[in-house]
Amino acid sequence: MSAPITQDVLTIPRKLPEGPINLVGLTRAQLRETLINAGTPEKQAKMRVGQIWQWIYQWGVRDFAEMTNLSKAYRAELAETFVIEVPEVVSKQVSADGTRKYLVRIAGGHEVEVVYIPEENRGTLCISSQVGCTLTCSFCHTGTQKLVRNLTAGEIIGQVMVARDDLGEWPERGAPKDETRLLSNIVLMGMGEPLYNFEGVRDAMQIAMDAEGIQLSRRRITLSTSGVVPEIAKTAEEIGCLLAVSFHATTDEVRDKLVPINKKWNIAELLDALRAYPRLSNSERITFEYVMLKDVNDSDADARRLVKLIQGIPAKINLIPFNEWPGAPYERSDWDRIQSFADIIHKAGYASPIRTPRGEDIMAACGQLKSATERARKSRKQIEAETRAG
Repeated sequence: MSAPITQDVLTIPRKLPEGPINLVGLTRAQLRETLINAGTPEKQAKMRVGQIWQWIYQWGVRDFAEMTNLSKAYRAELAETFVIEVPEVVSKQVSADGTRKYLVRIAGGHEVEVVYIPEENRGTLCISSQVGCTLTCSFCHTGTQKLVRNLTAGEIIGQVMVARDDLGEWPERGAPKDETRLLSNIVLMGMGEPLYNFEGVRDAMQIAMDAEGIQLSRRRITLSTSGVVPEIAKTAEEIGCLLAVSFHATTDEVRDKLVPINKKWNIAELLDALRAYPRLSNSERITFEYVMLKDVNDSDADARRLVKLIQGIPAKINLIPFNEWPGAPYERSDWDRIQSFADIIHKAGYASPIRTPRGEDIMAACGQLKSATERARKSRKQIEAETRAG
C-alpha cells in the first residue's frame, strides 16, 4: 500500500465535533454504520439508509419531521441524535452576466467561496475543496490565501446543496422528472487543490453521482488538479470523473515559477500520468487549462511546444485570459496574441476554446476566488506587499 500524499504544512488534529451528528457527507456505508450505532436494527438499516438518503439528496429535505415514510417515533429518535446541515450562506453577489458568487461559512467560522455560472442549456457550479490553498501559484489570487484546512465531504457536497437551495432546484416529491437542470455540471476548480483532499472529494463526488440522489453523471463532473501525480490514477479508479490539469507553461523553468508543484512532479512525470488517465477512467479526453500571461507563456513557440508535449493524449486546451486582481504580477495577453496561440493549437487538431471571463465585476472569475471578508480587511497596499513578498 502506497504512502498517503501529504502537504508541506503543519496539520493540527481537530477535535471531533460535539453534539448531534450531521448526516450530510456520510457515504452510504458510513450512514448505515452511524444509524446502527444509534440504535437502528441492523436488519432495517439498509432500507433506512435508502429512505433517508432520498429525502436528503433527492428532495432536499432538512427536517426529519418531513420524512413521512418513516414512523413518527423513528423520526423523533433521528431528530434527537442527528442533524442535516449545510454551510451557511453569509452573502450572495450576482454579476451583470448572471454569475452568482456565494460566500459560505463552515465549521470553525471559516469561509469559502462558491460560484455558479449560468450558460445556455447548462449551469456549472465551481466548488472549493480546501479553506485557502497551499500551492502558491503566482498568477492565482486564491493562492495568496494560506491553507487553513481541508473541507469535509459534507462541506463539499453541502456547497452543491446550498446552490440548489438558491436556484430552487429540489424537485417536489412525486412530481414528474424534469431533465432540464439549472445546475447540470460541477467543476472542482474553486479554492484549494482537490487531490490534496482526495478522500473528502471522492466521498462528496460519489454522493453527487448517486442514482438515488443528486444524480449527476461522472461526465458532468470535472476535477482540476495542478499535478499531484501519485493521486491521478486513484482519481480515475475511485471517482472516474473528467480531469482538467492546470498546465500553464511548456517548459519546466517557466512552470516552476507559475505552478511551484512542478518542482515536485515535473512536466514529463505529469504527462506520463495523464496519458494513462483516459484509459483508466473511461473518460473521453483531458482538459489542459492554460492561462494566457503577456510575454510569459503566450508566444507562438509556446503554442507549438504545447502541441508537441500533449501528442498522443486525447485532449482539449482551454485558453484562459488572465483575470487581473490587485497587486497581480502579470498582465493579460493581448487579444491578437491569444487568437494566434489558439490558431496554432486548432490547426494541430485540438479544440482550443478561449474562455470568456465571467463574474469579473464580483471577483468570481478563474483565479480570483478569495474570501471577500479577508479582502475587506486589507488595503490594496497590503495585498500588493504580500504578493511581492511571496
